[in-house]
Amino acid sequence: MAKAPVLTPRADDFPRWYQDLISKAELADNGPVRGTMVIRPYGYGLWERMQQEMDARIKEAGAQNAYFPLFIPQSYLTKEAEHVEGFAPELAVVTHAGGKELDEPVVVRPTSETIVNDYFSKWVQSYRDLPLLINQWANVVRWEMRPRVFLRTTEFLWQEGHTAHATYEDARDYAAHIHEKVYADFMVNVLGIDVVLGRKTPGERFAGAVNTLTLEAMMGDGKALQMGTSHELGQNFAKAFNTRYLSKDGREEFVWQTSWGSSTRMVGGLIMSHGDDSGLRVPPRLAPVQAVVLAIKGDDAVLAKVHEIGDRLKAAGVRVQVDDRTDTPFGRRAVDWELKGVPVRIEVGPRDLENGTAMLARRIPGGKEPVAIDSLVRLLPAVLEEDQALLLTQSRERRESRTSEVSTMGEAVEAAVAGGWARIPWAVLGEEGEAELAAHAVTVRCLVAEDGSVPGSDDAPGNVAVVARAY
Repeated sequence: MAKAPVLTPRADDFPRWYQDLISKAELADNGPVRGTMVIRPYGYGLWERMQQEMDARIKEAGAQNAYFPLFIPQSYLTKEAEHVEGFAPELAVVTHAGGKELDEPVVVRPTSETIVNDYFSKWVQSYRDLPLLINQWANVVRWEMRPRVFLRTTEFLWQEGHTAHATYEDARDYAAHIHEKVYADFMVNVLGIDVVLGRKTPGERFAGAVNTLTLEAMMGDGKALQMGTSHELGQNFAKAFNTRYLSKDGREEFVWQTSWGSSTRMVGGLIMSHGDDSGLRVPPRLAPVQAVVLAIKGDDAVLAKVHEIGDRLKAAGVRVQVDDRTDTPFGRRAVDWELKGVPVRIEVGPRDLENGTAMLARRIPGGKEPVAIDSLVRLLPAVLEEDQALLLTQSRERRESRTSEVSTMGEAVEAAVAGGWARIPWAVLGEEGEAELAAHAVTVRCLVAEDGSVPGSDDAPGNVAVVARAY
């Protein structure tokens, strides 16, 4: 009788495979309240590495971290009409606390534009106070109707940036800088995920923004996932909260603003972009554990050698873990590390010691081969970089091979329903066609220019709509 697979094969049931992997790789569990999640240590380790890499890029862009309250007076959200309308269905509202009804209900933050602007209006007095560049790492709550762990949860973790500028051009350029130099750089060069940078259509824009820049990635099943967004807010919130500054020539002006965010949804994107039927595959530059050194048997000499190898790799800058749990069968441990997607396993047993070798198992391309123990420190950095590049190549090739150039809405729907993306001239599709796509659960993910760059306006000549089904 054939042995049952550890995970549901992706080709049989992609959503079930996703849930199986999250459970068996010990990434997360469903929380006790519908739509919430408990992130387990290994899953949180992935998020911590994402935080570290992103935080460094955010600070390089000049932003400083701060923290704003979880509770927001309900009246704040009503000050920007489009904003409250956009978020109203997702709000969690507290009406009672301390055993009595509140004088004014408070909202559990769905995002922080309103409360940030209340304080920006106090902090910004003069052009000398600008630009004001703030980021916060926090949790937010959006009452999700169709939750899925990491992808859409009622409560999730994220970073949200909020900035104020003296001019429209400065705000526009900063939103674009975050889009390209922070988000795209991280997603391509660390996550190893090929993303399309584009502009959201007016119908898909963030509530209260004048422009939304997005990064869209193709998952293993051909659907799209929005990985992060950067918004130009214009002066909408500034006018609602009276956020003004005294210019160099002595005039009072409203500030121009941006906001931008990325979340634990990126963990879901990592799983669905790189995972295979054996589990997760973690890009080496992201991996909390880049290499695990496994003792095959509890022989004293083997145990001493695996710890020696671990120490040498650690000293060389490799994030390494030694697995000397020889009371657990070796095969089970190997499968567990494969499920978790650790890029490299170094397996050592008594026979390997006799030969002065270790078995090097590479998770990303697959396969294993014996290598001299003394060459591991020299070989491993190159192996990790090679495997990092392979993941990005596979991500790009998947998107390119499953994206169709089409000229009619019918062809666009057909491509999306078949599990791919379509590119169609925006002039052909337009807002009417975009509305019709919704009947087929298909959306315009973004607009791009003919050459693939981010267009300067919604109706720029030659704009192309990227169309897909999405998570």
